[in-house]
Amino acid sequence: MKKDTHPDYHMITVKMTDGTEYQTRSTWGKEGDVMTLEIDPTAHPAWTGNTGRMLDAAGQVAKFNKRFGGLTLKR
Repeated sequence: MKKDTHPDYHMITVKMTDGTEYQTRSTWGKEGDVMTLEIDPTAHPAWTGNTGRMLDAAGQVAKFNKRFGGLTLKR
């Protein structure tokens, strides 16, 4: 087996949207880094069952509607 073919696997801290944290092993970042989640099972409607809407922070939906809003299907 070749040496140095696998990425570094180390401990990081994951911080959830509600502020809770847990330690896990990952190849992300470096030893001791903190991964702060923006969406997680405690906040996302797919897991919580809420019908809350996701915020369109970058304006992509508005940009799409502005560009293609006038299109209709012809019969």
